[in-house]
Amino acid sequence: THPATLEKERLSEFVPPTSLEANRLKKSSWGVLFTGIVGGTLVAVYAVATPFITPALRRICLPFVPATTKQIENVVKMLQCRRGPLVDIGSGDGRIVIAAAKEGFTAVGYELNPWLVWYSRYRAWREGVQASARFYISDLWKVTFSQYSNVVIFGVPQMMAQLEKKLELELEDDARVIACRFPFPHWTPAQVAGEGLDTVWAYDARSFRGRDGRP
Repeated sequence: THPATLEKERLSEFVPPTSLEANRLKKSSWGVLFTGIVGGTLVAVYAVATPFITPALRRICLPFVPATTKQIENVVKMLQCRRGPLVDIGSGDGRIVIAAAKEGFTAVGYELNPWLVWYSRYRAWREGVQASARFYISDLWKVTFSQYSNVVIFGVPQMMAQLEKKLELELEDDARVIACRFPFPHWTPAQVAGEGLDTVWAYDARSFRGRDGRP
């Protein structure tokens, strides 16, 4: 091989130090960018998932299952001729509260998941009932319901007996409690509407306290 050719091949294989440093910086930049993207994604997933996962880690889990159109119709039916403020315990995406507000009730929803509360507020605004439909982020066991004449609950069997005791202590004698999907274990309903998962049970405070109500 000609010496000049060998020299050219040797020079073509030689990478200046500045080029090596530039390549290292480029790789480092891509590594930082990739780490940032992954880290940001994990933070976003954590922020979104935590409000949904945290309730499930509690002793009694109240999962979010949207109310069906028929369930809402049955609840509204149980509210006919009723007056006074209404509360939805575990209000989810706000469907019951918004439906009650459209019927003329001042309605409040308590929900532990902040994402659902914010979405409920948006829905109430979109439906034009934001003045009479309000939503709060709160644990139902930390709220007192004595100021409400109408109580709606989409509960689970594990919590109904404990909730019975809480409502018996707090509600006034003219209050009505409406349970959806699962009945209260010891109370006798005044009315029942629907069937299957759409069944709704209505209980009057005077009945589950006894005919004379509070002394």
